[in-house]
Amino acid sequence: MKCRPPWNRWPGLVVMSSMATRQKTLTLKVFGLNCSLKNSKSRERSSTDALMQQLFGELAKQGATGKIVRAADYNIKPGVKSDEGKGDDWPGLRRQLLASDILVIGAPIWLGQPSSIAKRVMERMDAFLDEKDERGRMPSYGKVVIAAIVGNEDGAHHTAAEILSGLIEVGFTVPSGGSTYWVGEAMGSKEYKEFKRPPKIVAKWTQMLASNTAHLARLLKAQQYPGIKGGR
Repeated sequence: MKCRPPWNRWPGLVVMSSMATRQKTLTLKVFGLNCSLKNSKSRERSSTDALMQQLFGELAKQGATGKIVRAADYNIKPGVKSDEGKGDDWPGLRRQLLASDILVIGAPIWLGQPSSIAKRVMERMDAFLDEKDERGRMPSYGKVVIAAIVGNEDGAHHTAAEILSGLIEVGFTVPSGGSTYWVGEAMGSKEYKEFKRPPKIVAKWTQMLASNTAHLARLLKAQQYPGIKGGR
């Protein structure tokens, strides 16, 4: 007696297998905002950029590619609207952000907190709360956010928590882990940009975060949040 393959008895397995195959082939776009206080014309290198470049390298291995822009190069006006009028560069950055599947916020730690530029970027996304569709979904629904945090002593967990909890509130989804970071010794002077290669523990976790991020982004790209009838 011949045994039938299990997928003949359980057709649902075929559907799930097909969905998983499609998800693995979905290409992903990444947009990174380096919220260093230094603009790109600064003679001084950015430690935040160094960690973000490593993270983008790992994301590329997962089929997720894109670009990093330096927020300090733009006139991001204070406010909580998507367009604060003449001279505001945020609308252009917003378009690039919403055209991507993954948002990476890179932030240095200052006074134990995210940089002032990181906070301004987050404040501008508060506008999403008033931009829901007919099913109550903000423009950020279905998009994944992660953070890359650098400091030379303490505050990485607090800084990541501020960024990620704030962006969850305005519709983004955070994967397992949520952030990669490096902080130096207390009262030390070494900066991340001085490493010729990333510390092994940082490199390994950055690789894991990239894998988690791409996995979640593909799931959401394949099947968006449904929202609710009549919105909210």
